[in-house]
Amino acid sequence: MKPAILSVFFWIKIRKSKNVKAENATTQESKTVNDLRDERKKTNYPAAILVFLTVSGLLILFSLKQNNSYLKFSPLKTGRPAPDFMFPGLDGKMVRLSDYRGHVVLVNVWATWCPPCVDEMPSMEKLYKELKDENFEILAVSIDALGEKAVAPFMKEYNLSFSALMDPDGTIKTLYHTTGVPESFIVNQEGILVKQIIGPRDWAAPGVIGFFRNLLQKPLTQK
Repeated sequence: MKPAILSVFFWIKIRKSKNVKAENATTQESKTVNDLRDERKKTNYPAAILVFLTVSGLLILFSLKQNNSYLKFSPLKTGRPAPDFMFPGLDGKMVRLSDYRGHVVLVNVWATWCPPCVDEMPSMEKLYKELKDENFEILAVSIDALGEKAVAPFMKEYNLSFSALMDPDGTIKTLYHTTGVPESFIVNQEGILVKQIIGPRDWAAPGVIGFFRNLLQKPLTQK
C-alpha cells in the first residue's frame, strides 16, 4: 500500500513540476511576443512620423499653390502688350510707359544695392547715348525702399543721364513677374514686349546695339 501511495505522490509531484514549467514557458513566450511588439512599435514610430510630416508638407504646399499667386510664377509672354505703369522720376513728374509709344524702350528693374545692377549701368549709359536720338528710351525702375534718397546720388555718382523712376513699394515686381534684379524688358514702338532678359548684360556690345537698331528700323504694323 505504501509503495502505491509513494508512486501516486511522485506522479503528482512530477505533474505539478511539468505544469509549472509549461506555465513558465508560456509566460516567457508571451513576454517575448510583447517585447517584439514593443520593439516594432518603437521602430515604426519614426517612420510613421516621417510619413506624416511628408504628407502634411505636400498638402500645405498644394494649398498654398492653389491660394497664393506668388507660387504661380509665370514669365511675361513676348508678343503681347507690355503692362503699362506709372512712377515718379527724379524731377517728381509721373512717367508712364505708354507715354513712349513710338519709341523702343528698355525697361530695367534694378536697385542701388544690387552689384550686378551697378556693373551694367555704365554700358546702359553708352547704349543710351548711342541711340537716344533714334526714338530710343531707357526707363530704369528702381525698387530701392528709400526712393529718391538712394537713387539721386547714385545717378550723379555714375554720371547716368537716362530716366530713373522710383518704385519703393516694388509694384513693378508683381506687374512684370520679376524673380530678382536686374531684369530687363525690351518693348517695341507699339508697346509690345519683344524680349525679357534676366540678369546683367553688356548693353554696349556691338551685337546688342545692332539688335536695338534693327528693332528701331522695323516698320510699324499698327497705326
